[in-house]
Amino acid sequence: MAAKKRPKSKANKGKVRKRPARKKAGKDSLKRKVKLKVKATEKQAHAELKKAKAKFMAHERKVKAYAKKNPEKALAIAAGLGAVLGATAVSLARRKRK
Repeated sequence: MAAKKRPKSKANKGKVRKRPARKKAGKDSLKRKVKLKVKATEKQAHAELKKAKAKFMAHERKVKAYAKKNPEKALAIAAGLGAVLGATAVSLARRKRK
């Protein structure tokens, strides 16, 4: 519904009307809602971090078991990765100099 317009009186012409003060309870309610949302998000982030850590630990165990079973292959893979990372680092360092 559209609000009814009040007729403008000549006495109020040029004067600025102040808005009614908002209730403080509204701000408190909003603050509480934000705090609850932040807390829920923190809980969710903590749970996701816990899951990621568990996955990482599982992969770490698998890698260690593989390295014990196949030490030569593990050494070759590590050397290959080291060479690739070293070449990449050198390439990036050369680009910065130019």
